Amino acid sequence: MVISSTQNPRIKTIRALSQRKKRQETGLFFAEGIRLAGEAVQTGADIVALVVAPELLRSDFGRDVVDRAVADDVEILNVSADVFQTLSMKDGPRGIGAVVRQKWTALDDAGVGRDDSTVNDSLGWVILEDVGSPGNLGSVLRTCDAAGASGVILLGDTADPYDPEAVRGSMGAVFSQQVMRTSLEGLVQWKQRIDIPMIGTSDAAPIHYRKADYAPPVLLCLGGEQHGLSDELMDACDIVVQIPMAGRADSLNLAVAAGVMLYEVLGRVRGVG
Repeated sequence: MVISSTQNPRIKTIRALSQRKKRQETGLFFAEGIRLAGEAVQTGADIVALVVAPELLRSDFGRDVVDRAVADDVEILNVSADVFQTLSMKDGPRGIGAVVRQKWTALDDAGVGRDDSTVNDSLGWVILEDVGSPGNLGSVLRTCDAAGASGVILLGDTADPYDPEAVRGSMGAVFSQQVMRTSLEGLVQWKQRIDIPMIGTSDAAPIHYRKADYAPPVLLCLGGEQHGLSDELMDACDIVVQIPMAGRADSLNLAVAAGVMLYEVLGRVRGVG
């Protein structure tokens, strides 16, 4: 059966997942595209349904994704091209997307300290405070995955990691990275229990980022695009470092700053820092 009505109740529910309120109410999100649907299937994400428009799905890899989902007993929701267009946020949609259950990790499930082998294999976590751009958040997730970090911890009024723009920007890393949300108080208490250093970044810090001592795993704190780290979070850090600016710009893009810092930590691990 192929759903051809844009007013079908399930289609209306999936379409509404573009709204943060509906994502919060349902605990679901929609990941559109061959790569994202493929990552969802390959990483064993909790897929509620794979939405497929046979008329639009011309990719052999995309068809393989559908076959694997069928083998995993994932529901396949076949829709017409017109219906899929109403779900898509892309020019030239490829005819596949996944309705996925959000996965939030509790702080106490993320690791217990330096003696935990699951922590020692990681560079640590990136803490994001009041980050407004879903695209930036998605790019940070992608950078964490590339560098070998475990994920992100969200503080304050930070964007939704399951926003379509964040999911797209993560290039599928949202399925493999840990995503956590907590308060500053909860973060500080957890940090004290697991005994991991917390490193902040600020353009006013006196220490060059390459002069600091990094012994992963670390908690790397990055502030929002407008105001940087709050004074309260900066006070909770063990050290605050500066990425120097040589030109007129007074700051880096958030995801670029995360990349600079994470690869500096990675370089120390590999002995090239």
